[in-house]
Amino acid sequence: MSVATLYVVLKALHVGSVAVTLGLFVLRAGWMVFAPARLERRWVRVLPHCIDTVLLLSAMGLVLLLGPYPGIQPWLTAKVVALLVYIVLGTIGLKRGPTKTIRIAACIAALLVFAYIVSVALSHNPYGLFA
Repeated sequence: MSVATLYVVLKALHVGSVAVTLGLFVLRAGWMVFAPARLERRWVRVLPHCIDTVLLLSAMGLVLLLGPYPGIQPWLTAKVVALLVYIVLGTIGLKRGPTKTIRIAACIAALLVFAYIVSVALSHNPYGLFA
């Protein structure tokens, strides 16, 4: 497989995983508010981790293929830091928030951080949508 073909496959896998992970997050956030029992289903607990693994592996593949390493490329460093913030907010929003109000606020904040991550990815600028 050529490098160009591998890039196209990895990027499509990465972007597709981003879309699926966003959809699953929004679905789970809605269930957290309106139907919390649905969050206990086995597939709801397992599938997001599988998708996020594909997302992370495809991102690592793109980094290895193209060479823009976090710490060297400011935009990629910003994405990684924002990803950690998104994970923390998502965990608070879906599981660890002590009240429903805190969970909803954390989910909204996680979605805003997600939008920032996408804007950084599209612009290759650490300021993303604030540039």
